[in-house]
Amino acid sequence: MITVQNIQKSFGPLKVLKGISLEVARGEIISIVGASGAGKSTLLHIIGTLDRADTGTVALNGIRIQDLSERKMSDFRNKHIGFVFQFHHLLPEFTALENVCIPAFIAKQGKKEAEKRAIELLEFMNLGSRIHHKPSELSGGEQQRVAVARALINNPSVILADEPSGNLDSASAVELHKLFFRLRDTFSQTYVIVTHNLDLADMADRKLTMKDGLIDH
Repeated sequence: MITVQNIQKSFGPLKVLKGISLEVARGEIISIVGASGAGKSTLLHIIGTLDRADTGTVALNGIRIQDLSERKMSDFRNKHIGFVFQFHHLLPEFTALENVCIPAFIAKQGKKEAEKRAIELLEFMNLGSRIHHKPSELSGGEQQRVAVARALINNPSVILADEPSGNLDSASAVELHKLFFRLRDTFSQTYVIVTHNLDLADMADRKLTMKDGLIDH
């Protein structure tokens, strides 16, 4: 599903990624751990088309994403990649249902169809009674589950999560990571999760450690 070959990335004189290569199978959940500054988030952003590598290639489902124009890349990202960040970035003036629907509306889905799918996802995440609540009326764990539903609304094949449980208490964090496995088993997505939580990282099918811009073998 994901093939990364010899990715290098510098910010000015600072070389952040020094030749990363990895493959992730369809339906696999991998975790990436390592000290702050090891390049984990930069790698995730490049896989997710939010940033471009200086050299090297990234292919998602056989499509070389660096060959796409900016417009096609944006369209590809919206349809094929779901993001879950440490800060859930929910829009405060919108309800849970409206927040989840936003990527579907960007993809030009009809309102009825988008809302039906959003309600199914929110119910799957035990949020059926909270769909008309705004973020300020939800707990941290509930807000993050809304963000996960939003990431899934367009049926992406790949979910990229950057410290998704970083702002949650330990019980909510474990619940979130268990949810990823339930989602994978239900929807067959591929997950790449960057986390500092080693207990949670060990739950993944495979754990990669990054050190000084490289994967530590």
